Amino acid sequence: MFRVGSIFIPVTNLDQSKKWYQKNLGVSVIDEWEFGEDKGLGMFFPSSPTQLGLVQVEKPQPMEFTIKGKKKNVYFNFVVDEIETVHRDLIANGVTTTEIEDFGGMKGFEFFDPDGNPFSVVSEEENSPFHSDQILKRQRG
Repeated sequence: MFRVGSIFIPVTNLDQSKKWYQKNLGVSVIDEWEFGEDKGLGMFFPSSPTQLGLVQVEKPQPMEFTIKGKKKNVYFNFVVDEIETVHRDLIANGVTTTEIEDFGGMKGFEFFDPDGNPFSVVSEEENSPFHSDQILKRQRG
Protein backbone atom coordinates (compact mmCIF):
# COMPACT_ATOMS: atom_id res chain seq x y z
CA MET A 1 0.00 0.00 0.00
CA PHE A 2 1.31 3.44 -0.90
CA ARG A 3 1.44 6.50 1.34
CA VAL A 4 3.37 9.74 1.13
CA GLY A 5 6.66 9.42 3.01
CA SER A 6 8.49 12.67 2.37
CA ILE A 7 8.01 15.90 0.48
CA PHE A 8 11.26 17.42 -0.78
CA ILE A 9 11.75 21.17 -1.06
CA PRO A 10 14.63 22.86 -2.89
CA VAL A 11 16.31 25.60 -0.82
CA THR A 12 19.33 27.77 -1.54
CA ASN A 13 20.38 28.32 2.08
CA LEU A 14 19.93 25.19 4.16
CA ASP A 15 20.71 26.76 7.56
CA GLN A 16 18.39 29.74 7.01
CA SER A 17 15.62 27.50 5.68
CA LYS A 18 15.95 25.04 8.56
CA LYS A 19 15.32 27.84 11.06
CA TRP A 20 12.49 29.30 8.95
CA TYR A 21 10.65 25.97 8.62
CA GLN A 22 11.08 25.20 12.32
CA LYS A 23 9.69 28.59 13.29
CA ASN A 24 6.81 28.78 10.80
CA LEU A 25 5.75 25.14 10.30
CA GLY A 26 6.63 23.78 13.72
CA VAL A 27 8.75 20.95 12.30
CA SER A 28 11.70 19.30 14.06
CA VAL A 29 14.93 18.02 12.53
CA ILE A 30 15.35 14.25 12.20
CA ASP A 31 18.85 14.27 10.72
CA GLU A 32 21.06 16.02 8.20
CA TRP A 33 22.93 14.40 5.32
CA GLU A 34 25.82 15.22 3.04
CA PHE A 35 26.90 12.79 0.31
CA GLY A 36 29.34 14.36 -2.13
CA GLU A 37 27.53 17.37 -3.53
CA ASP A 38 24.15 16.31 -2.09
CA LYS A 39 23.26 18.10 1.14
CA GLY A 40 19.98 18.27 2.97
CA LEU A 41 18.01 17.48 6.07
CA GLY A 42 14.87 15.64 7.06
CA MET A 43 12.18 17.08 9.32
CA PHE A 44 8.98 15.81 10.89
CA PHE A 45 5.66 17.42 11.79
CA PRO A 46 4.34 16.97 15.33
CA SER A 47 1.04 15.48 14.10
CA SER A 48 1.66 13.93 10.67
CA PRO A 49 3.56 10.87 9.45
CA THR A 50 4.63 12.73 6.27
CA GLN A 51 8.19 14.00 6.51
CA LEU A 52 9.65 17.16 4.99
CA GLY A 53 13.06 17.14 3.30
CA LEU A 54 15.00 20.31 2.56
CA VAL A 55 17.53 19.84 -0.24
CA GLN A 56 20.32 22.36 -0.89
CA VAL A 57 20.26 23.68 -4.49
CA GLU A 58 22.31 26.34 -6.29
CA LYS A 59 19.34 28.40 -7.49
CA PRO A 60 15.58 28.45 -6.78
CA GLN A 61 13.62 25.66 -8.49
CA PRO A 62 9.95 25.67 -9.60
CA MET A 63 7.53 24.26 -7.03
CA GLU A 64 4.37 24.75 -9.09
CA PHE A 65 2.88 23.95 -12.48
CA THR A 66 0.87 26.02 -14.95
CA ILE A 67 -2.80 25.14 -15.37
CA LYS A 68 -3.57 27.53 -18.20
CA GLY A 69 -2.16 30.88 -19.19
CA LYS A 70 -0.68 32.41 -16.04
CA LYS A 71 -2.83 30.37 -13.60
CA LYS A 72 -0.52 28.22 -11.48
CA ASN A 73 -1.02 25.48 -8.91
CA VAL A 74 1.25 24.06 -6.21
CA TYR A 75 2.04 20.34 -6.11
CA PHE A 76 0.71 19.76 -2.59
CA ASN A 77 -1.01 21.61 0.24
CA PHE A 78 -0.96 21.73 4.01
CA VAL A 79 -4.21 20.99 5.85
CA VAL A 80 -4.94 22.92 9.04
CA ASP A 81 -7.89 23.11 11.42
CA GLU A 82 -7.75 26.80 12.34
CA ILE A 83 -6.81 28.55 9.11
CA GLU A 84 -7.35 32.09 10.43
CA THR A 85 -4.93 31.46 13.32
CA VAL A 86 -2.30 29.95 11.01
CA HIS A 87 -2.67 32.88 8.60
CA ARG A 88 -2.37 35.43 11.40
CA ASP A 89 0.69 33.68 12.90
CA LEU A 90 2.52 33.55 9.56
CA ILE A 91 1.87 37.25 8.96
CA ALA A 92 3.05 38.05 12.51
CA ASN A 93 6.30 36.19 11.69
CA GLY A 94 6.82 38.36 8.59
CA VAL A 95 5.91 35.62 6.10
CA THR A 96 4.43 36.78 2.79
CA THR A 97 0.92 35.37 2.35
CA THR A 98 -2.09 35.82 0.12
CA GLU A 99 -5.51 36.60 1.59
CA ILE A 100 -7.72 33.74 2.78
CA GLU A 101 -10.21 32.79 0.07
CA ASP A 102 -13.48 30.92 0.62
CA PHE A 103 -14.07 28.32 -2.10
CA GLY A 104 -17.39 27.02 -0.73
CA GLY A 105 -16.62 24.09 1.54
CA MET A 106 -12.94 24.97 1.72
CA LYS A 107 -10.87 28.00 2.69
CA GLY A 108 -7.32 28.51 1.56
CA PHE A 109 -4.36 30.81 1.11
CA GLU A 110 -0.77 30.64 -0.09
CA PHE A 111 2.46 31.59 1.63
CA PHE A 112 6.09 31.73 0.50
CA ASP A 113 9.36 30.55 2.02
CA PRO A 114 12.66 32.52 1.82
CA ASP A 115 13.34 31.10 -1.69
CA GLY A 116 9.90 32.18 -2.90
CA ASN A 117 8.60 28.59 -2.90
CA PRO A 118 4.79 28.78 -2.83
CA PHE A 119 2.75 26.66 -0.43
CA SER A 120 -0.99 26.24 -0.19
CA VAL A 121 -2.84 25.99 3.13
CA VAL A 122 -6.40 24.68 3.18
CA SER A 123 -9.11 24.02 5.73
CA GLU A 124 -12.03 21.82 4.73
CA GLU A 125 -15.52 22.11 6.22
CA GLU A 126 -16.57 18.94 8.05
CA ASN A 127 -19.22 18.04 5.44
CA SER A 128 -16.76 18.42 2.55
CA PRO A 129 -15.95 15.10 0.83
CA PHE A 130 -12.26 16.09 1.15
CA HIS A 131 -12.32 16.62 4.94
CA SER A 132 -10.08 14.13 6.76
CA ASP A 133 -13.03 12.63 8.68
CA GLN A 134 -14.87 11.93 5.41
CA ILE A 135 -11.75 10.33 3.93
CA LEU A 136 -11.39 8.12 7.04
CA LYS A 137 -14.96 6.90 6.55
CA ARG A 138 -14.17 5.95 2.93
CA GLN A 139 -10.92 4.25 3.93
CA ARG A 140 -12.73 2.13 6.51
CA GLY A 141 -15.33 1.16 3.93
